[in-house]
Amino acid sequence: MAEPATARWIDTTEGLDALVDELADAPRLAIDTEFHRERTYWPQCALVQIGWGTGEALIDPLAVDIAPIGTLLTGRTVVMHAAGQDLEVFQHSVGVVPDDLFDTQIAASFLGMSSIGLAPLVNKLLDVHLPKADRLTDWLARPLSEDAKRYAQSDVVHLFELHDQMTEALEQRGRMAWVRSECDALVERSLAPSDPTTAWWRVKEARRLKGTAAGVAQALAAWREAHAGEVDRPLRSVLPDLALAGIAQRPPSTVEDLVKIRGLRDRGIPKSIRDDVLDAVAAGKALAADEVVYPVERPVPAELRSAVPLLMSWVSQRARELDLDPAVLATRGDLEGFLRDDPDNRLSTGWRAEALATDIGDLLEGRAGLSFAKGEGLVLRPLDP
Repeated sequence: MAEPATARWIDTTEGLDALVDELADAPRLAIDTEFHRERTYWPQCALVQIGWGTGEALIDPLAVDIAPIGTLLTGRTVVMHAAGQDLEVFQHSVGVVPDDLFDTQIAASFLGMSSIGLAPLVNKLLDVHLPKADRLTDWLARPLSEDAKRYAQSDVVHLFELHDQMTEALEQRGRMAWVRSECDALVERSLAPSDPTTAWWRVKEARRLKGTAAGVAQALAAWREAHAGEVDRPLRSVLPDLALAGIAQRPPSTVEDLVKIRGLRDRGIPKSIRDDVLDAVAAGKALAADEVVYPVERPVPAELRSAVPLLMSWVSQRARELDLDPAVLATRGDLEGFLRDDPDNRLSTGWRAEALATDIGDLLEGRAGLSFAKGEGLVLRPLDP
């Protein structure tokens, strides 16, 4: 296959406006981003790649405001691969995410290829070898090397071919609606605001705290989240997890007490945030018991716990029949949520209900049973009433 023409490099407002005008009526676009977030709270967009079938452009967000790209993200199909973090980049940098996303990694998972990277997917379906990535590339460095530009361009060059081939295969299997549902769900998750009252659940050392300690952990983690976003620094560089948990367990009232907390004794705590931390501690201590939001840990009803391994076996069998990764079809958490009758469990609606819910209901109600058949694996058989 011939090498694609060199991508257009765009680093001026005039160049970006011209591209946006040129692509205004495009029915679909292939899009990717390069970003870093090792030293920041928000992802730092370092490059935006756009392909339209007959060419590609590399847009430099360090040189030009990329807000106009927002008009290209809606009103057309946007083809991306493993778009989760790219959606976060666009939500933060542009304030817009695609309204019609086709994620080729999601599509691949419904064609028997789970969590596959772009390079092996292109190789498998198109017999094309993409340039190898240098994991240490600094995408914020300028000028970018020609090799880096070629690699970035390769991320969008073949997305239309994948889209066409995979769409045909999905329609043949009757799974296009399943993929649309999963892509829509990914976009919805990218738009969902995070709840500051649950930020402390992600602190391993704190999530099992109770009472006053839990209230302090909740208030302190919410403050840390907001402050990290304001100053654009990683959470743990603002306040380490160990220090957060230590403060929650032994809430300090003074700066002298604060600096003695484990996790702060060696590294210290900047003077600029000491009062804020103490204010968050006081706010956490003042929370009423019903204002502390604990992690939801609803157990599966005792009489149904033994059903979980059985159902997991059936999920594995159904996944083989459907040529899906079992984790795509249903996780253990999905099954437990179904058995608890959680209102937001994924097995009660959509394509998963179509593929699994009736079988699970028949097993739980005794209308069907599982048996092993040589050469077939597990078989669901109706039982006499």
